[in-house]
Amino acid sequence: MINVVGLGPGSLEALTIGTVQLIKKNTNIFLRTEKHPTVKFLRDEGINFFTYDNEYENSESFDEVYNSIAEDLLSQHEKLGDIVYAVPGHPLVAEKSVDLLLSLCKEKSIKVNILPAVSFIDAVMEALEIDPIDGIKVIDAFDIKNQIMDKRIGTIITQVYNNFIASEVKLSLLDYYSDDTEIYFVRSAGIKDSENIRKIPLYKLDRQQDIDYLTSIYIPKDLDNNKDFYDLVKIIDILRGENGCPWDKEQDHDSIKRDIIEESYEVLEAIDKKDEDMIIEELGDVLFQVMFHSQIGKEEGYFNINDVIGNICNKMINRHPHVFGDEIADSSETVVERWDKIKIKEQKLISYTDVLKHIAISLPALIRAEKVQKKASKIGFDWQKVEGAMDKILEELNEVKKVYKGSNRDKITEEVGDLLFSVVNVSRFLDIDPENALNYTIDKFIRRFEFMELKAKEMNNDLKNMTFNEMNELWNKSKI
Repeated sequence: MINVVGLGPGSLEALTIGTVQLIKKNTNIFLRTEKHPTVKFLRDEGINFFTYDNEYENSESFDEVYNSIAEDLLSQHEKLGDIVYAVPGHPLVAEKSVDLLLSLCKEKSIKVNILPAVSFIDAVMEALEIDPIDGIKVIDAFDIKNQIMDKRIGTIITQVYNNFIASEVKLSLLDYYSDDTEIYFVRSAGIKDSENIRKIPLYKLDRQQDIDYLTSIYIPKDLDNNKDFYDLVKIIDILRGENGCPWDKEQDHDSIKRDIIEESYEVLEAIDKKDEDMIIEELGDVLFQVMFHSQIGKEEGYFNINDVIGNICNKMINRHPHVFGDEIADSSETVVERWDKIKIKEQKLISYTDVLKHIAISLPALIRAEKVQKKASKIGFDWQKVEGAMDKILEELNEVKKVYKGSNRDKITEEVGDLLFSVVNVSRFLDIDPENALNYTIDKFIRRFEFMELKAKEMNNDLKNMTFNEMNELWNKSKI
């Protein structure tokens, strides 16, 4: 049998009688580490033991350390019979080597006896007078990058062994908390004469000089800390609630559907301006629209924000088999090609025409035109050279000339549309975004128009009082 015992948080008072008796009765004692205050007691009692401290020096990662310990314990059990494995704290609290050992013993049908112990969590909660009924989260510092922090409950972070780990912990916490958040630095919790608990701002965590293997930190519940995703969920719920905003309560999917387009274009403007603060603000506005529609869906009983998030997570995983699966993609072209194939399969698009029809009608016409042309080009329906697309512009322009004096507005609309479509085709061939190109020209027009207006004022004149030729003369000057 393999006996697994805990040595408690460090004080002799926390050592259980059962643990002491079991250790004294056995001769095959293995300690994960001798860096624990109660180890001196074992030595004073004349108890011989073997420790795995050398594994920390010989291994490249903590996972490797714990795996090596678990495997060696099985080997020792096979050679020696009954053994005792002692770990700091409680064997089942933040003790990775025990987790691995239990899994291996289960596979090999080896009996394990676990003796309960006082954990460092007990010591920390006692020292800080924390009632766990209010909610508590316990995190291993080595796993913090895989954790999601929540300001709504207190959080204990264990095994903050040194300043490097403290720095990693600090950087991860700063993704959720403000840098001046008041936290508790806890060292040697539960050990008389050496226990040290003090409040420090989060940004000073890795500057503490007494960080060691007995260090933990505690972040208290703080609802007023940085706003997060769930704050936004609550705000929208309040706005749509009984005592919320009259305007917000009146809205439905149709009434606000244009807003998400407007907000998206404001994001593009912010990106073009390279204005980080503006990007933050405008992305927030887009997120608000997503959340608003999700709240409406929740109220109507059809979907909520979790459905939206779940859908996009599943879609991204499914469309990246080269990342989340076994397939290989060695170029962006391969990724795009596979993406399109997966998308066609997901959306059950049978024909080439289905693919074209699936492009959203609500897209701005220039963008939609370019997307349709790209899809058609993928099956070979395209000009071989850009000159063919350019000649098409002249052809369509002549068609407009033939009909523009007529009374058939539908025909004129059709021919003007053909002309615009052919211009987009040339832009696509030249790898020029037609939206950007047109906006560039619009901005240029506005700048030149402003030049005209200012020059007119310098001449004590007003544009509306000038002839076209006079304005055109100023326009030509604006180009210089």
